[in-house]
Amino acid sequence: MSRKKHKKQKRNKPGMAATADRHVLYEASVQNVEFETDFVQDTFKAIRGRDARSMREDFCGTANSACEWVRRHEDNTAIGVDLDADVLEWGRQHHIAKLKPEQATRVSLLNQNVLEVDVKPVDAVLAMNFSYWCFKTRPLLREYFAKVRAALNDGGIFFLDAFGGYEAYEEMEEETEQDGFSYIWDQAEYDPLSGHMRAHIHFLFDDGSEMREAFTYDWRLWSMPELRELLAEAGFKKVTVYSQGWDDEKDEETDEFYPVEKLDADAGWVVYIVAEK
Repeated sequence: MSRKKHKKQKRNKPGMAATADRHVLYEASVQNVEFETDFVQDTFKAIRGRDARSMREDFCGTANSACEWVRRHEDNTAIGVDLDADVLEWGRQHHIAKLKPEQATRVSLLNQNVLEVDVKPVDAVLAMNFSYWCFKTRPLLREYFAKVRAALNDGGIFFLDAFGGYEAYEEMEEETEQDGFSYIWDQAEYDPLSGHMRAHIHFLFDDGSEMREAFTYDWRLWSMPELRELLAEAGFKKVTVYSQGWDDEKDEETDEFYPVEKLDADAGWVVYIVAEK
């Protein structure tokens, strides 16, 4: 994966960007639901000694993860929750429609607020791609964490992710080359006093056309100590951070995540957080 930082430029040429589907581009450049589902299933079984069968995907967007979950086993069920009705409909047409009829019956998509949703308890709740950072105050994020805990079965586990590092606080763009296009992560604004950040995803195509602000995020950049403290305050009895491994010989990241007690002060890092009820 090739990465490079560059100065912001305006590219307004018509072309591939005019007909591209932003959700397809997002899933190709940001998501890896197969890997993520492996991590959730393997970690749950390692901790609990049994398989997780029911899952709730908060801020589910296109419900890509929920659909991958039900494909894994005939007893797996998934609930997707999101406020955006349009993106849920996209998921129905592009993901649920591709499932086998029996698999589709085991996915429920709810156009609801994750703070208000009331469904049957599940084995695992997922809040990935830093989506929960939309909650910008400690009381509100603690409330969300507490409601997730209440929505878990006995022995249930909450899976979420976080990123950080000193570059996370910079106003900068980072470009990652994909097949036929580049994904641009734009950290457009950051306020050190409030922790508020505004970020965009742009897509740049090989013909020079660009889809600007395909997605915009209005977040608080939470630190790891804050997140661990709030999860504990919400009642989770154990919180473990999993960091990606490193191959010294190849000088690159591995495909494995491991529990850690300390992180290196790198420019950028991404971790999974595993909170046990």
